[in-house]
Amino acid sequence: MKKLTIKSWAIDDRPREKLMSKGASVLSSAELLAILISSGNKKESAVDLSKRILESVQYNIHELAKLSLKKLTTFHGIGPAKAIAIVTALELGKRRQLEAFVQRPKINSSQEVFSMMQPLIGALAHEEFWVLYLNNSNEVLSKHQLSKGGITATLVDVRLLFKKAIEMSAVAIVICHNHPSGTLNPSREDKQITKKIKDGGLSLDIKLLDHLIITEKSYFSFADNGEI
Repeated sequence: MKKLTIKSWAIDDRPREKLMSKGASVLSSAELLAILISSGNKKESAVDLSKRILESVQYNIHELAKLSLKKLTTFHGIGPAKAIAIVTALELGKRRQLEAFVQRPKINSSQEVFSMMQPLIGALAHEEFWVLYLNNSNEVLSKHQLSKGGITATLVDVRLLFKKAIEMSAVAIVICHNHPSGTLNPSREDKQITKKIKDGGLSLDIKLLDHLIITEKSYFSFADNGEI
C-alpha cells in the first residue's frame, strides 16, 4: 500500500499550514513534533512517526524531554539532526519555565509616563517622538521611537505608528515627545498631531490615552489638561 504523505492531505490538515492559519495552540503535540522533524520514513509520515514517539512516553512531554539523543535515534526515521532538533526545542521549553516572569510596567498616570520617558528624552538637544503601546490592562507592551528630528520639530508617520500598534495587538497608546527649548506649551503642530492620532485610532479601536511634552525637569499632559 502506498504511503499517504502529508502533502496529499487537505491544506487545513497539514501541520505547517494549520499553524500558519490557526496558530500553534490548536495543533496536537504530534503535529508540533512533526513540524520539528519535518519528514518521516518510507512507511510513516512525520505525524505518524511523531505519534509513535509520543506513544512510547504515554504522550507525556516531560518524559519525552528525558529521552537521550541515542534513544531518539532508535526510532526509524530519526537521525542525529532530527534528534538534536527535538532535544533543543524541549530544552528551550524547560528554560522558559525556569526563567522568572518579567512583570510589564503599568501606566496609571501621566507621572508614571514621565518617570519612564524622562531619562530617555528629557535632556536631549533634539526632538524625539516616542509611542508606548499598551494592552487592555494598561501594561506597556513596548516603547518605540517613531521619529527623531531637529531642535524645534520632528516628523511623525501616523501610518507607521498604527501599523506597529496592530502588530503588537495594542488597544491603547500614549505618545510623547521632548521640547529641547524647555517650554511646556504645546505648539499648534503638537495639537494637530494629537488630534490626527486620536481620530486615526477611533476607527481601529486603539485609544490615545495621553500625549506628554517632556522637558528635563517637568512635563505637560494633554489628558490632565483636558485636551484629549
